[in-house]
Amino acid sequence: MPNPKRRHSQQRSAKRRTHYKASAATLSTDSTTGELHVRHRAHVSEGKLFYKGKLVSEKAPIKK
Repeated sequence: MPNPKRRHSQQRSAKRRTHYKASAATLSTDSTTGELHVRHRAHVSEGKLFYKGKLVSEKAPIKK
């Protein structure tokens, strides 16, 4: 495999990484509970676990 003959500078690496940006999470409103939640994730509302507006579990998972 080919390998570089010389070291890449820090500036060159930084130029390549300029397009890596943090993006804000997309939020949705649940149709059943009306709460905001992160899209494509289950969320807890009043001790119950919901996903896509449907009740998944009566008991919410325990967070550690």
